Amino acid sequence: MSRFRRAGLALLIGAGLGNAAWAQDGAAEPARVAVRFVAPERYTDADDRFGAGPGLRGTLAEIRRIIEASALRVMGPDETLSVDVLDIDRAGFVRPDLNIPSGLRIVSDATPPAIRLRYDLRRGGRRLAAGEERLTDINFLFGARAAAASGSFGYEEALLRDWARTRLSARAGGAGPRPD
Repeated sequence: MSRFRRAGLALLIGAGLGNAAWAQDGAAEPARVAVRFVAPERYTDADDRFGAGPGLRGTLAEIRRIIEASALRVMGPDETLSVDVLDIDRAGFVRPDLNIPSGLRIVSDATPPAIRLRYDLRRGGRRLAAGEERLTDINFLFGARAAAASGSFGYEEALLRDWARTRLSARAGGAGPRPD
């Protein structure tokens, strides 16, 4: 084994022991988020069949990233969140006849984003919040400049960030914003 590999292995082992000691000292565990996609092949609008955006795997990866980041921003230590994503209907619709051969996603006030999910927020064994919801915002274009600047999932990100803030924070029964 090379000297560099041994040093890297020692670092990993040391980090693991440090984390174990940290948990044994009684310090709070960091918040955790688990996201599961239920029958994603049946989602309304998660797979781009015309090449105008990411495919199903790319969409699911981005939605997972958004849910995790949005939730961790407002969750407290020692909290765990389980989210089952049941349906995704992205803002807009793809017009395959525009921008041939890949198509173009057209967004209008008649095509808001909608995400259906089921969630369970816990601290220890105690349930803080749970439910099944269909998230949507018919006024999503009022924040269009900020959402458009966030990339191709800006509208969905704004929707999920608002959901996390209202359902998972202290005002909604969660522990509140995480200390930075």
